[in-house]
Parts: sequence; structure tokens; C-alpha cells
Amino acid sequence: MFGICVEASHQRGMGHLFRVLNLCQELSIRNIPFHIFINENKAAQKILDQHNFPFEVVSLESHKNDWQKILISKYGIKLWIDDRLNTDVGHAKQVKSCDIPLVSFDDRGSGASLVDLNVAALSFDETEPLQGKKVLRGSRYLVLNLEIERYKHLRTKQNSIVVSMGGSDTYGVTIKVVQILKSIGHSATIIIGPAFEHEAELRNILNDDFVLKKCVPSLIEEFSYHDLAITGGGITPFEANASGLPCIVIANEVFEILVGQGIANLGSAIFAGHYSAIKKEVFAMKLPIEKMSKSGMNHVDLLGATRVVNEIETII
Repeated sequence: MFGICVEASHQRGMGHLFRVLNLCQELSIRNIPFHIFINENKAAQKILDQHNFPFEVVSLESHKNDWQKILISKYGIKLWIDDRLNTDVGHAKQVKSCDIPLVSFDDRGSGASLVDLNVAALSFDETEPLQGKKVLRGSRYLVLNLEIERYKHLRTKQNSIVVSMGGSDTYGVTIKVVQILKSIGHSATIIIGPAFEHEAELRNILNDDFVLKKCVPSLIEEFSYHDLAITGGGITPFEANASGLPCIVIANEVFEILVGQGIANLGSAIFAGHYSAIKKEVFAMKLPIEKMSKSGMNHVDLLGATRVVNEIETII
């Protein structure tokens, strides 16, 4: 039994949860049992219910009890996985005290020093000193949605734009993007996620050039109808690129700057900077859509989950 600890919220975003869903799909294919532990968040709980994945709500930040030990004993956990961005050393010590392997995703917290495997798929700086007994670095280890294979196709022209700044869009970057698109006369489909808290403000600035969609059943299917996506600097632009959809990437967090630059170097996306200083001129550029579409499909594959679980199985 694998224990998977994930954090999802308006502040943290929903990307960690969506990656866990993709990972669980691979585990299910291999008949590896798992149980998910997640913080209190109604939107996240609804998504897990829809996928029929087993989960328990826990207070992830509690330091008053040995909740990790209790859960490991309760469910017979043989390996623990964290997808919470930055874990602390106290949490890692609690897990390791149970003498089981510890895996973490994109972990740059103090707890990373104790992990057996740190999957840093969003690290594009080879000189970055990542901690962990073993580190998997780069886009080969992206855990992407296998549904992409059904919808991938080549784009040749920029006829339709879609905007998706994440499940929460913590800083309301969607609003800034709409204002930029309006200023240059572009239309777009705007997708907001389950933890988006700026809807009233967004609706106030939309006009007939924009279509607003909320919590679409399949983001990958929605992407298939468009030729260019405007996204944050997490997993989403890689999923888009893998499906043949070029991107303009805006960093929501400081660490996403290197991600945006890294994916731009693949030739499948354009980096428009951090949300605090968006390069507006990028949105008016005539982009080589067909070239970018081919580059995305050539550089980003769907084998990351397989590679990651193969590595995990070697440390059990």
C-alpha cells in the first residue's frame, strides 16, 4: 500500500492534486494499492470522489501529534509519497521513523534532505542543488494525463486562443491576461478551475469576444479545440505541448520563471515573464504555430508516469 500525501488549496493551487490523479492512474494500471491523504478542501474532495479514489482528510500542518505514524500503521503503508511542493524536515523524520521509503515531487523544503527519491521534473537548471538520495530531473519525469494521446494533433494556424491559469489562479492572472487580449483586439475562451476566487471581477471585464467556461470535465479535450494556450508555469503547458498545443507561459510563482524559460527552450512555448511584469508585446507576436506544435509533440512524451513508478518500485 502506497500513502500519497497531497496539498490542494487556493493558495497552493490544484496542480499537485492533478499530478497525483495522473500518478494514481498509473498505479491503478499496475494494481498497486494506494490511499490519498489531503488537507480540508471541498473542491479537491469532490474531484477525488469523482475519480473514486480512496482518501482521508487530515490536518497536514499539525505538529501536535504523530499523524503520519498513525496513518502508516492504520493503512499498512509501505511507501510514502509527498506532493506538497516544500516539505519540512519534521514531517520527513516522522515518515522515515517508520522505516519506509519516502518519495517527494519537486521538493525544495528542508524535508527533501531525507527523501529516498526526489522527482524534480520541473527543474531545468542543471546547477540547482536539489536534495534527496536520488534525484530525477527534467521533463522525462513529468507525470502527465494519458488522455492526451486521444486528442493530440498538429496545429498549423492561430485561429483560436484558450486561457487556463490553473485550478485556483491564486493571483488572479486570468484578469490581467483578458485585459491584455482586449487591448489588442483578440478573442479567447477563458477556463477557470474549482478553486478560482476572482470570478466576479473577471465577469465584470468580459465582453462578447470571450467565452467563459468553469470546471470543464476535461481540460485536455477543451485544449483540443484551440491553437494557442496561455497558461501558468506548472504542468499545464507541458500537457498542452504534448497534445500539440503551443503556449504562452506566465510564471505565477518565482520558481516558475525557470520553468517558463525551460519550456521556451524546447521551442514549443513563448515565455512572457512573471505575472508581476508580463511582457505584453508577446501577445501581439505572429507565432510560428506549426513549428511550435511539432516541437511540443517531439519533446514532451507521455511516458513520465511509467518512468517514475519504475524508479519507485526499485526502492521498495
